Amino acid sequence: DDSMLTMYGDPTGAFTKALGMEMTHPGPVGVGLLGRCKRHAMYADDGVVKSFHLAEDPEHDPAGDEFPEETLAPALLEAIGSLK
Repeated sequence: DDSMLTMYGDPTGAFTKALGMEMTHPGPVGVGLLGRCKRHAMYADDGVVKSFHLAEDPEHDPAGDEFPEETLAPALLEAIGSLK
């Protein structure tokens, strides 16, 4: 298929663990959120990561839920634009 975008799932968490993005903070884990992925976004071109963004404050917001802006489309598009 000549699609510009390919999306994948990670049902076993193998990719999440390989990236080092598994959330292990005791807060979320303590309420049953096992194997949750940290909120992140990346831009990769032909398998090379060109831009990586992580929304996390390990002390106050390990999930990045309170300030996801760094991982939302506008921030990622701005980062991609600055690469050129």
